[in-house]
Amino acid sequence: MDDYKQLYEAILNGNFKIAKEVTQQALDKNADPQMLVQEYMIPAMNEVGRRYEANEYFVPELLIAARAMKASLELIRPLLVQQGAQPAGRVVIGTVKGDLHDIGKNLVAAMLEGSGFEVIDLGVDVSPEKFTTAARDNNASLVAMSALLTTTMGSMKSTIEALKSGGVRDKVKIMIGGAPITQRYADEIGADGYSSNANGAVALARKFVGIQ
Repeated sequence: MDDYKQLYEAILNGNFKIAKEVTQQALDKNADPQMLVQEYMIPAMNEVGRRYEANEYFVPELLIAARAMKASLELIRPLLVQQGAQPAGRVVIGTVKGDLHDIGKNLVAAMLEGSGFEVIDLGVDVSPEKFTTAARDNNASLVAMSALLTTTMGSMKSTIEALKSGGVRDKVKIMIGGAPITQRYADEIGADGYSSNANGAVALARKFVGIQ
């Protein structure tokens, strides 16, 4: 059996070219794509998250590790679809209406993808109606919202209300985050969870779908 530890190391070190090369070589040898994800890619992103929590890694390291993981995943995803592999959960994510900031949202999306979730990224300035439609159409298990401005925080509450009126609220867990957001605000507007950082968001998402 081939050892693809090089894939693990490439993601951990953020080397997207090597990550892509090793992944392609593995697939050319008929390696099981699910095995590559479960035994090398997800553990690598888990270690990235651990290092971030321990202040050994910072946001730049998270971003380049996520880029390396996505380079591999682009090659693997079509094969997983062919196999009928199910994601850990399906997440609709976006920055709320009126807010154009996306670095934090992009990081959370990449980390979630690296942890086995299917991510539907709606981008920035996302209306409550768009969140609702996307959650319904994609049969999402989670809705994740980001806001960087105090002036756009209110859109999170509006989105939750739209999810309720659209008959989707009871079918999803709602996560929120961003610089001005607090656990208290999450409680006030009826969100299910809050995280101040990407690694915490992944842990919360895993908890919501029953993954330890």
